[in-house]
Amino acid sequence: MSYLSVSTWSLHRLLGPLRWTGWNEETGEHTTNEQTQDEIHTLLELPAEAARRGYQAIEVCHFHFPSTEPAYLEQLKQSFLSAGVSFDTLLLDYGNLTTEDGKRLAADMGLSRKWIDIAALAGAKQIRIIAGEADPDNEKALRQSASALKELAAYGSSKGVRVVSENFKALTSTGGSCRKLLELTEDAIGFITDFGNFKAPYKYEEFELILPASVSVHAKADYDEQGLPDEEEFRLCLDRVSASGFDGAMVLIYDGPGDMWEGLERVKRIVQPYL
Repeated sequence: MSYLSVSTWSLHRLLGPLRWTGWNEETGEHTTNEQTQDEIHTLLELPAEAARRGYQAIEVCHFHFPSTEPAYLEQLKQSFLSAGVSFDTLLLDYGNLTTEDGKRLAADMGLSRKWIDIAALAGAKQIRIIAGEADPDNEKALRQSASALKELAAYGSSKGVRVVSENFKALTSTGGSCRKLLELTEDAIGFITDFGNFKAPYKYEEFELILPASVSVHAKADYDEQGLPDEEEFRLCLDRVSASGFDGAMVLIYDGPGDMWEGLERVKRIVQPYL
């Protein structure tokens, strides 16, 4: 049976500064760019707040971590346990496993291993690692990404954290390339299906290629300028998920205007009958 989850991206205007990771081509090093924002909820407070609003799980974007020190990660782990909410997935929102720059590839692999360690200390079940930014029909890039993901999956397994990827960024922008990547990784990884990352009119058929391997679904609607979801189109996506027999986390995504919790409530009303 599927269950209700929320991504911290859906609350990104409420959780304080965002810490974006980048790559400096000149120095050959990772960079961090902090975007200042108001903090309505701390990350430590979020599990209890989410539980109060009826969520069973949370996915946390890496740029929402105010600290990665072990003492803080233990506090975060305990906040999830105390709230009775599952820390399902840490979403690493940076990385390019298909880069042809050997130095950057080594650095991105090292960064991925670092965040696997962080996920383990914080009690996350899974970590989402981006497959790459090469074209989806690039066979060499698909094999390079699959090899890297298998290596990271083995490392994650040693830490008790499952590695998953997603139909996110160029390499996995088609159902066919996602399916090929999954075949090349030989079931070493799981997957996330995001409603917004395939393009109509073929997106509904493409879902069927990846839903069997998916541990969660990013239930993302199209929104108008008032933040109202396109309910008809959204239900076409949800119907495909329901027909597939999916029984993982239904992760609500809202990035429209206005109050983000209110926006999520509008999405939740549509999703709940499918749980």
